[in-house]
Amino acid sequence: MSLPQQKYREMVFQMLYSLDIGQAKDDDLIDLLMKELNVTKKSARDALDRTREIFKNLPQIDPVIEETASEYAFDRIQTVERNVLRLGVFEMLYDDQIPPKVAIAEAIRIARKFGTPESSHFINAILDAIYKKSQPKE
Repeated sequence: MSLPQQKYREMVFQMLYSLDIGQAKDDDLIDLLMKELNVTKKSARDALDRTREIFKNLPQIDPVIEETASEYAFDRIQTVERNVLRLGVFEMLYDDQIPPKVAIAEAIRIARKFGTPESSHFINAILDAIYKKSQPKE
């Protein structure tokens, strides 16, 4: 049985969050997600591979977020929002398989599920601004 894309994306977010706050070990993350989310080891490993790909691109992703969220110091952005933004920016700018508007909508959905009531508005504003800047000028 194939893992739904929404659940996969949530797993990637949870791994991003875990690695951001605690530098968790890969095997511990995989075991925890397998147990808590009832997913296969392959699905958890695939999500970890995606998470590592995002982390590899953080030197390019974080400055985009920081520049766009200029009203907020990057290190003061809450951990949930920071990692939802990282996932959203990665999907918008580095994954040709995901349309940018889908990446934005999914980031908003994750922010609603894991963040505060205001999180989704913040995520939407930042990702929408990044999306508009990334579009070619006519």
